[in-house]
Formats: sequence, C-alpha cells, structure tokens
Amino acid sequence: MTALQTDIERRLAQSEPEVEVLLAEILGGRCLRVFIDHPDGVTLALCERVTMHLNDLRERYSLEVSSPGSERPLTKPAHFRRFVGRRARVRTRHPRTVGATAHSGDERPVRSFTGELVGASEDEVTLAADGGVIAIPYSEIRRSNLIED
Repeated sequence: MTALQTDIERRLAQSEPEVEVLLAEILGGRCLRVFIDHPDGVTLALCERVTMHLNDLRERYSLEVSSPGSERPLTKPAHFRRFVGRRARVRTRHPRTVGATAHSGDERPVRSFTGELVGASEDEVTLAADGGVIAIPYSEIRRSNLIED
C-alpha cells in the first residue's frame, strides 16, 4: 500500500468511517483514481462526499472516485480471504517461474496469473492457476483484481 493510500484511508476514517478504500493509484502522473466500498453499496452521493473530503488533492491531480465494479481490486489480505473460491488475476512485480518441473526445461517466467483463489494468509495468497497451484507473497504483488467467471 502506498503512503498516499494510507493518508486517504486515515482522512476518510474520520469523516466517512464506513468507507473502505480498496485502491488509490496514480495514473499517468496526473490522475488519482480511488476505488471505494461501503457496506450499503457505493452511490453517486457517496462518491461526491469522498471527493469533497479529498478536495485538496485536486490541486495536484485530477481525482476519480468510484465503486470497484465487477473487477474489484484486491489489495489487502482481508480482501483475498473474503473472495476465496472466486477467480482472480494477480500480476507480480518480478517474473516467477511456472510450468513443468525445473529439470524438464519447460518452465517459463510469468508475471500474470489467473485462477481460483484457494487460500490467503497474512503473508501470501494461494492461487490455482493454469501452471498449477502457486503461492505469491503480498510483497510481490503489483496489482490484483477479481475477474468475471
């Protein structure tokens, strides 16, 4: 999680305590996209309120606040645990070798894995992907999200 996302979470915890910040990312250096969730769902009015609470950030960025949609980002261990059994795409910071056994020569370095979430601890997520079951430490995850079945 970035320092900016941590700051946004801290600020919203005071003004909108039921809002969960799923992801805050900077795109192209000028656009700040914030995905939020709420137990009662995300409405346009809620997005407008969150935008107003983050108004000072609009001096540096164009600000987009929205619901996660069907391809919801997964950024915390609790997110992965909540969606065990669902399909997800996980992209890693560094290539990981997958495929046949290491001595067969059929392995290949991959950065993107798609499959069923089969487990999530405090340290890593386990995914049943095309290359088999793989455990990926959260520190190695660059981006991850649910995908439609």
